[in-house]
Amino acid sequence: MDFILPPTLPDGGIPWEKVLPPLIPRLNGTYGQYKWSPKLLIPETDHVSSTEVNCDESGFVVQVDVKDFNPEDLTVKVIGDFVEVQGKHEERKKDGPGFTTRQFNRRYRIPKGVHTMALESAVSPDGILIISAPMLQSENSRILT
Repeated sequence: MDFILPPTLPDGGIPWEKVLPPLIPRLNGTYGQYKWSPKLLIPETDHVSSTEVNCDESGFVVQVDVKDFNPEDLTVKVIGDFVEVQGKHEERKKDGPGFTTRQFNRRYRIPKGVHTMALESAVSPDGILIISAPMLQSENSRILT
């Protein structure tokens, strides 16, 4: 299907109220023999892990939602300028033979000036993996008392 735009657009822009109605029946699942809904176009956010990364003068902090994993299922490594987080959880199916596996891999760049040898990680009681490291003390900085 070719779309030809007029050489000049109307003053109010494209009249979307006239363009979109022919598409609406297709979006409601009535296109030929196929049935589907707009929910198929929108990814579910229930299974997306949320991550927060902060770096300021006090240090570097990464918070990763790992509620579906046990602490022993998680691995945190420093590889070059990155901190790598891996999670893998396997459990035997309750209703028959086989296993269900859930896993993820994430990499976060460590900013310059972060003391990577002091990097620590811990899982909070509410299932948030917290990775933190302080900033390196520069020769020009000093603690004021």
